[in-house]
Formats: sequence, C-alpha cells, structure tokens
Amino acid sequence: MIVSSSILVVDFGAQYAQLIARRVREARVFSEIVPHTVSVHEVLEKKPKGIIFSGGPQSVYADWAPGIDEGIYDLGIPILGICYGAQLIARDLGGKVERTSRGEYGRTLLDISSTGGRLIASMTTEAGYSPPDVWMSHSDAIVDTPPKFTQCAWSANGAVAAFEDVERGIYGVQFHPEVSHTMGGSALMETFLFDVCGASPTWTHTNIIEQSAEDILVQTGEEKVLCALSGGVDSAVAAALVGRAVGERLVCVFVDTGLLRTNEGDQVEQLFAGKLGMNFIRYDAADIFYDKLAGLTDPEEKRKVIGETFIRIFEEVADSVGKPRFLVQGTLYPDVIESGGANGGGASVIKSHHNVGGLPESMSFELVEPLRMLFKDEVRAIGAELGLPDEILWRQPFPGPGLAVRVIGEVTRDRIEILRAADGILDQEIRKAGLYRDLWQSFAVLPAVRTVGVMGDQRTYAYPIVIRAVTSDDAMTADWARLPYDLVERVSARLIGEVAGVNRVVLDVTSKPPGTIEWE
Repeated sequence: MIVSSSILVVDFGAQYAQLIARRVREARVFSEIVPHTVSVHEVLEKKPKGIIFSGGPQSVYADWAPGIDEGIYDLGIPILGICYGAQLIARDLGGKVERTSRGEYGRTLLDISSTGGRLIASMTTEAGYSPPDVWMSHSDAIVDTPPKFTQCAWSANGAVAAFEDVERGIYGVQFHPEVSHTMGGSALMETFLFDVCGASPTWTHTNIIEQSAEDILVQTGEEKVLCALSGGVDSAVAAALVGRAVGERLVCVFVDTGLLRTNEGDQVEQLFAGKLGMNFIRYDAADIFYDKLAGLTDPEEKRKVIGETFIRIFEEVADSVGKPRFLVQGTLYPDVIESGGANGGGASVIKSHHNVGGLPESMSFELVEPLRMLFKDEVRAIGAELGLPDEILWRQPFPGPGLAVRVIGEVTRDRIEILRAADGILDQEIRKAGLYRDLWQSFAVLPAVRTVGVMGDQRTYAYPIVIRAVTSDDAMTADWARLPYDLVERVSARLIGEVAGVNRVVLDVTSKPPGTIEWE
C-alpha cells in the first residue's frame, strides 16, 4: 500500500511502539513500524513526512544497545524521539545521558521553561493549565543536551524532559506522549505531525478502500481470485474489499476444519452464501486436520501444520475452479508484527500466525492481503463503510487454527468436543450478561492436565477449564477483564454440571504483556 503522507515509527524494542503507530493513525496519518536497522536508503525510498524514535528497554550506553544509521539525522526529515529515542538523539548528537540514582516511573509533573518550546506549548494549551502530568518510565536521564538544542522542560529531579532544535526539526521528550496518562499528549503528537512535519490527514476509511481497490486490480489484473474465508471479521472484510475490486472473479472458500465452534460452519454458509450471495465453496476437511495434528503437542508445530494444510486444500480447490493463482487472506498488522514480519525481521517472533509465519515455503499462490497494514479497529470501520452487517463486524476474534490452539497439548476429537461444549456455554452466558461487545475476546481453554475432584460423593479425575476474557483496543496489549463474580459463578456451575470430563474451572487474570491473549 503506497501512502503519500506517512510517518515512520522506528522500533527500539519498545513496549509502546505499536501504540505510537496507532496514535499517529488516529490523527488520520499513515504510520509504519520499521526496525532500528533501517538504512538511510530505505528511509528515502519510503519518503516519510516525519520519523518517530520509540522508547526501548536498554541503556543507550550498553554494548548491545540498538542504534540508528546516523545519516538519518542529516536527511532534513523531522524527528521526534520518545524516551529511549530522546536519549539516543542526545547521545548521538553530542549530549550526555547518565544512569540516575532514582528512576522515574508513572505520573510526573513537568517543570516547563518560560517559552515552553514548540511541542510542549501545545500540551499546556490542551491541558488547560501548566504544568501537565506526563507518564515517565526510565532509569537513565539526559543531563546535557547536544549543542544548539534548547531545553524546554525538566522533571522533578532536574533531568531534561524535553528539548528541541527547531532549525533542524529534531525534538526529544523523555516522557510518553502516546499513552493516555499524559495530559496533552495527543496535542503534542498532532503538533509534530501537522505543524512540524506538514503531514496531511488523508488516512481515512474512504481513501483506504479506494487505494486498496487500486492495489488489488494492479496485482490481480483480470484473473480469478480465491479467498480464504473463515467467517471472522478479518477474512470477511478482506473478501468484501477484494470483491469490490474484482467482482464475480472472486471465489470464497470456507474450509470446515472440524476445529470450529458450535454450529459455526452452518452459520458461515448461511451468512455468506445465503444472505451476502457470495461465490461460496464449503470444504469438509475435519478428517484431514485431525490426521495431520495427531501426536503433535508443540504450539508452533501445530500452527505450521495447520497453515500448510490450509494451503494444500486451497490448491486442491483451485484446480477445480480454473487454477487461480491469487489467494486472499485477512492478515492484519498485529499478525505480521507478532510473527516477526512487520519490520524486515527486526521484531521478535512471539508466535507464528498460521497465515503469516505458519505458511509453507512452497506454495502455488501469490498472496493478496489488503488488510496487512491495518489494525482491527480500522478493519471494522472499513467493513462498516463497505456495508457489512454488525453480526460479522463485531464477532470476537477467533484464531485461524480454531480450537486447536485452545486445546493445550495433543488435539483429539474427544478433547475438542469438551472444549467446544465449554466454549459454547461461556459464549451464551457472556451474551446473556450483555458483555459480548465490551470484551475483545472471551473463550475457554482446555489445559493438558487433569485434576482430582469430588462429584456425587465420588472421586473424579477430569479436566479443568480456563476462562480467558480480555479487554483491548488492538490486541497488541490487553488487560484481563474483571468479570462479575455472579457471572463467573454461573459459568462455573454450568461447565461442571453440563460438560462431561470437566470438574474444575479457573479464571486467567494475566494481562498482555506478559502473557499473550491466546494460550498457544
């Protein structure tokens, strides 16, 4: 996707790099995350309006500390350094950074200079008073700024909190303007984007749809296109986008893996083939997937086997419909980031999503991924613009490998049936409580252990069910949901009373990070 007005977010291993990218997009400016190894040549090829250096966990003076191609400072492209990014600017351009005896974490009041500086002044205007609260998270401090830089603000312990070289367009802030805890943070970001960088707010849903349609036509020409349709939000919006571009040349293929939720296959067929009238093929592949997964317990291996099996089935279907060489997938930006592919391999692989890192090296398709650079909230907004119904747009995310990655350990028909029944009960109760739209995801997990219990005065040795429910904006970070105790009690009673093979229910209270949303 080519975007004329964009911002590069250079990732130094930050917890908040994705949040920075989202904040830029919320201002209707396209952002792209790149690794700190990005070269001057690569930056020039992307023609960004501005560059943001993210925070990071290292000290800028550590032997293994990530750096930047210092030629980037001389390109004349505005730069904003945040936390580690600000310290890196200070170090590279002649300032001084030192370890402090006391780190700064959480809310901090700024001590602002009389002029405030270009970016800081916009914060105090929005906050309505001075000084604003900002969010700090660092143990090193900038004690001297580089030559020709002006100090604009300080923290309570006297360390530099903001500095700038207006002539060169280089700015640094020790705090995190991208987090909601920083008062006036959005105003600071917008001042950098629009006043300093001269970016245009062109990243709108209409423009995304139009640009995607053009890209799809350029890629596929007049050829037939196959779409991997799961029935979830991502694949449905991808299908709608591609269908808008290629019309009747699109054929949607739904693979029923036997790893889906209760009645899900029938629901998908009724919706897409019936209500939406798409060219729709349903392929029953339950036996194939169970045979392929037999004996496997490692989650990465399961994902890769599932990814390859999907591709082989799509290749088989393609042979029967004219051998289209293009395959549409609903890959999202978080999928790419977690699979280590967002920034040229610089990111750590958290897990291989079956449609990214789980794909086989050899396949006959060229992938069409119109959502590859989008976050989930952007996808939902685009789907609404395309006229998709709420029953699709507000379905909670469901992993492509299905229940196979919610059954910990080996996947068998019996274990899938236990989990399917448990997940169905949890879904019913969450909806009945009116919480379905409030939660990013809520689902059941079947661990690879059994526990002793007592039921009907007899000893049992059966499985526990884990309830996992989280809130999130984009799946890059998530918090465990504080479900009402009476709801948890009802779900627990039903799971133990109605699902054979279950004698215990536990609640997962882990946020992301340190955990992931899914267990595998």
